[in-house]
Amino acid sequence: MRSLHDYGKGSFVKRKKKVNGMSGIVAGIFLLMLLMACGKTQNRGTENTTGTAVVPEYVFTYAENQAEDYPTTQGGYRFAELVKERTDGKIEILISAGAALGDEISVVEQLRFGGIDFTRASLSSLGDVLPKINMLQLPYLYTGREHMWKVLDGEIGDEFLGELESLDLVALSWYDAGARNFYTSTKPIEKLEDFQGMKIRTQEAELMADMAEALGAEAVPLTYTLVYSALQTGEIDGAENNWPSYESMGHYEVAKYVTVDEHTRVPEVQLISRSTWDQLTPEYQAIIRECAEESALYERELWAEREKTAEQKVRAAGCVVVQLSAEEKQRFRDAVMPLYEKYCSEYMELIEKIIAAGE
Repeated sequence: MRSLHDYGKGSFVKRKKKVNGMSGIVAGIFLLMLLMACGKTQNRGTENTTGTAVVPEYVFTYAENQAEDYPTTQGGYRFAELVKERTDGKIEILISAGAALGDEISVVEQLRFGGIDFTRASLSSLGDVLPKINMLQLPYLYTGREHMWKVLDGEIGDEFLGELESLDLVALSWYDAGARNFYTSTKPIEKLEDFQGMKIRTQEAELMADMAEALGAEAVPLTYTLVYSALQTGEIDGAENNWPSYESMGHYEVAKYVTVDEHTRVPEVQLISRSTWDQLTPEYQAIIRECAEESALYERELWAEREKTAEQKVRAAGCVVVQLSAEEKQRFRDAVMPLYEKYCSEYMELIEKIIAAGE
């Protein structure tokens, strides 16, 4: 909503000089036109497909911790556009990017109690409160992107979306977050032994910390926004993330060694609070699900492109990229295998089913 001040940008500041009669009349007419335009804007609301003014029945919040131009954020905007269009403006979803509504863990908590309506969250933020979901982010579980989507877009993925209802959350769709690699500031990681003595930042999730420890490093769970300064000051020697995050947060400027091991593919999920969901009619619920699934396909396309451009940018900046041999990568995988038993011992049959899907 624009105010009169927004239209003027200083045009109506009182002047010390007197204006003559004609200029005063012109100024008066111009002011009247602006007031009428402003009033029209204020009373107009949202126009539906027939051009009729519509006042939204619902205005919902959507929390996103990534930047405005990030694929997941753009996916959220597409979701909001689709919902507004298909409800003829009756549902409006306001995206708050850049962690404006809090970090991911606190946002999920707010979502559970209805303080926020929608979010996009990493499974790493959910694993500590729903241990079964750790299964989908076990290190070195997938052979590649195609393997993961074969699992998530099928019966297994639907089963896990349903599991989130126990947290008073309704899961809507899967978003891509690529594969995560290690990057360091002091030396490259070329073999398993290179982890020894290194302090590696991990997400604030027990499984991720245990993974770094299993490989031989000291795990330093740390908020995402603090990673750059921690690398710069030497508080940590390295971190792990996907190509777009490594590039967009500027981590490549202070940690130029990248080891492409693709240790985890941590899918992300679009969520709505159960209390918000229960307010909606079955018709609106169906529209929201449909729009979420369409936005997910859009986000995956954006992600694939962004992954390529991010890798190209950091390579052009002179970063050193280490490609592990198949034998060395197997050593990494062998080192973390005890975590499968620790976190998912009662689900080993399902894990075998996930692994078999990639063979």
